[in-house]
Amino acid sequence: MKRIVTAVCMLVAVMAASAQTNKTIKELQNRRSSLQKDIARSEEMLLSTKKDVSSQLSNLSVLNGQISARAKLITSITGDVKSLDVEIGALQKQVNVLERQLKDKKDNYATSLNYLHKKHSIQEKLLFIFSADDLNQLYRRMRYVQEYGNFQKRQAEDIQRKKEEISEKESELREVRMEKSGLLDMQKAEQGKLEEQQKKQRTLVANLQKKQKSLQSEISRKRKQADKLNAQIDRLIEAEIEAARKLAAKKGGKSSSSGKGTASGSKARPMDAYKVDDDNRKLSGSFEKNKGRLPVPITGGYMVVSHYGRHNVAGLKHVEIDNKGVDIKGRSGAQARAVFDGEVSAVFQYNGMTNVLVRHGSYISVYCNLSSASVQRGQKVKARQSLGPVATDASGNIILHFQLRRETTKLNPEAWINV
Repeated sequence: MKRIVTAVCMLVAVMAASAQTNKTIKELQNRRSSLQKDIARSEEMLLSTKKDVSSQLSNLSVLNGQISARAKLITSITGDVKSLDVEIGALQKQVNVLERQLKDKKDNYATSLNYLHKKHSIQEKLLFIFSADDLNQLYRRMRYVQEYGNFQKRQAEDIQRKKEEISEKESELREVRMEKSGLLDMQKAEQGKLEEQQKKQRTLVANLQKKQKSLQSEISRKRKQADKLNAQIDRLIEAEIEAARKLAAKKGGKSSSSGKGTASGSKARPMDAYKVDDDNRKLSGSFEKNKGRLPVPITGGYMVVSHYGRHNVAGLKHVEIDNKGVDIKGRSGAQARAVFDGEVSAVFQYNGMTNVLVRHGSYISVYCNLSSASVQRGQKVKARQSLGPVATDASGNIILHFQLRRETTKLNPEAWINV
């Protein structure tokens, strides 16, 4: 019984190890699949054929995004190869252990057969049984002969099971080695594509550097436009907060005059901006719980071409960008879409473009560079609802500028949306 339990436990362990190997390979494949989708999306973003500084700057952003996506994949492949090397080493050790166990079992079985052949022929077995002194001893000797035969049978079965375990483990080992081989081929191909993109990047950077004066002028123009746009967004948000405070004060005053809340003559307790009722509090809490899982605010294929915060443009010295949100390049026909349930708090025009603000309790999302709006102020919207088509700029690019605020605090959208 004990041997059977041991054999079952070993079989379960082998199956568990096999499942773990398959799980490891599947996880690595899923992670690479996600990165490959990012690359496929980025490669849908065609470069402008125009030679003006604005178009070339946009092309550089696209190229930098493509290079970044491909570099991430190559880094992931390198890490996956190392993980598979560890897996191969562990499997090889398991195969070696199983082979040693099989050898021991075969040696024991051979010794057992040799002993049986020399000492226990049929005649000797019968003589051994019938030479018993009484019936009880006769019965015990019969049981002994039977158990010895069963023991030999179990040894043979153990050897067969061990062979099957080795075969399964070697099959796993071959699978992992094939996966590694495929990864190395993929890594080589992706490295070649990366080098081609980096070559294009160097050529583009060299062209832009020749137009240093125009480049600085274009960067300065874009910075001024962004500052004016952000100032207008700030004013609208501050006005919204002020309106919320006045509403809160009004509600507080009614509560006080009715004899509930603060004592007569005392000041009403100030309330946080936007948190005017239970519905807004619930909406804020629900929004926070979805951090990192909010949908991308643009439909169709997309690519982040400018990240949040202050940073230098890759490849260009002394060209710094201070982005209050993220710039997302889309495909023809792309629509801006709400990242969460909320209410449109503003629709306004700036520099020939339409911009929309959507309030989600204490949070507000900002969608800029639309050609028109399909919503209006005060309208309730649902997550993923279209707000309007993203405009095509003079360089032929379709870029949504997206911001996220908590009251007046600017947030990094990439920490909230599932890019």
